[in-house]
Amino acid sequence: MIQPLLDRRRALAAAAGFGLSLQLLARPAFAASEGDLARRKLAVVICRGGMDGLSVAPPLGDPAYAGLRGSIALGDATLKLDGAFGLHPALPATYALAKAGQARIVPAVATPDRARSHFEAQDVLESGAASVYAAPSGWLNRALESLSVQRKVQALSVGATTPLILRGKAPASSWSPGKIVDGSARLPMALQDLYKDDPLLGPALARGLATEAMAQAATAGLPAAPGSPMSGESGVAAYLRQGREASRKLGATLAGFMREPAGPQIAALSLDGFDTHANQGAAQGQLANRLGYLDAVLDGLRTGLGPDWRDTVVLVATEFGRTARVNGTGGTDHGTASTALVLGGALKPGGVVGDWPTLRSAALFEGRDLAPTLDMRSLFKGVLLEHMALDRRALDETVFPDSAAARPVMGLV
Repeated sequence: MIQPLLDRRRALAAAAGFGLSLQLLARPAFAASEGDLARRKLAVVICRGGMDGLSVAPPLGDPAYAGLRGSIALGDATLKLDGAFGLHPALPATYALAKAGQARIVPAVATPDRARSHFEAQDVLESGAASVYAAPSGWLNRALESLSVQRKVQALSVGATTPLILRGKAPASSWSPGKIVDGSARLPMALQDLYKDDPLLGPALARGLATEAMAQAATAGLPAAPGSPMSGESGVAAYLRQGREASRKLGATLAGFMREPAGPQIAALSLDGFDTHANQGAAQGQLANRLGYLDAVLDGLRTGLGPDWRDTVVLVATEFGRTARVNGTGGTDHGTASTALVLGGALKPGGVVGDWPTLRSAALFEGRDLAPTLDMRSLFKGVLLEHMALDRRALDETVFPDSAAARPVMGLV
């Protein structure tokens, strides 16, 4: 049963004078050398559409789980982590990392926003603000800007357009799977000469050409994307549609960029298709396919980074979760809390991050959703503070404005 374990955790926290999970207790930090900081890498994967956290990490130890989930409940097929939680069977690579102490689940996490609109929830997730449309830039860009005051840090977004999370004042490169521009061709060289003294276009063009040069090496072996740009499908989506192997190669390609000597330390990647209103499926089906793509991308990133994996943290998050109850069409509707994943060779081994609110009727948010027990900003802050050595004041005031009450999750790395 899950409840006695949680009661013990809360009792220990209360005895120490804290009402939050023990994961939130601050621990002494040791100064890292400049060389150590230069090796550290952070990748953020956004699963768009509202990923169903109760399927990502099924709470098998919760007595209410099976009844609420009905036809989409995961039973014996679940990859069991402990007596309380497991992972979806479409996540074998993530499961192997979890068993090795290099992946942890955050099973009841949410942004401060309680709306169930994709547009609003994604804005809050990526802007890092407390409310919708309160910040024009993304929290990862503001983190990059703050870090750049201390040391040179490069960032890259993968996709047809740069997501809000990496938009802002700090320069960031972007790359989309597809045709590679030859950086030695006459036109790029002529443009570089033309704009070399332009304070805005010169550096931007140089970054673009450098990114394309890295892409030449990083995309070796990547399969051709089906369709055309006119189809409206992004390069990332086109590759994912080809299945797990193409997804794994996409992750390995991102690793190739990050492994380059002048490559990005920070990267952002968006995966679509997690809006499962109907025919969600259980061990197999629509959601299982998407989780399989995610798992393959993460596996490709891990293997592609090689020894650099030990200095890497990967965050996987979504804008909101799904309803606790299965609906009449075998799917789930927009919800509140979901499951985030934290992975990486830099991760400290451990169990569940945060507290589990249970799925009892009285504990559900507004009688329908998993209730959040952890602010998503606290998770992001903890990684930025401990792994990327970003100043706490900058986190509270700049990266996540007016967020001092959202205390960083400590002890993850």
